[in-house]
Amino acid sequence: MFSYDKIKKHLVTYKTKVVFIKKDGTERTMICTLNMDNIPKEHHPKGLYVDPPNHDIVKAFDLEKNGWRSFRVDAVKSIEAA
Repeated sequence: MFSYDKIKKHLVTYKTKVVFIKKDGTERTMICTLNMDNIPKEHHPKGLYVDPPNHDIVKAFDLEKNGWRSFRVDAVKSIEAA
C-alpha cells in the first residue's frame, strides 16, 4: 500500500505513471505530475487559496488529458517514474 506522502513526493519529483482502480472498478493508468515545471502555465493554480489536505485523495495534473484529475490513495496499485 502507498501512503499519501509517498505519492505526493513522487509526483513533485517525477513525471509519474500511476495505476489505480477507479470507482467503477476499472483499472486506469495515468501519467501525471505535481511538478509545476511540467504543467502548462495556464493550468497553474491561481491565487493563494489552497484546499485543506485530504489524505485520502490525491489531486494531480494528467499530462495526457491536459487537466487536473484525482484518485483515491487506497485505490493505487503502483507508481513509477514515467
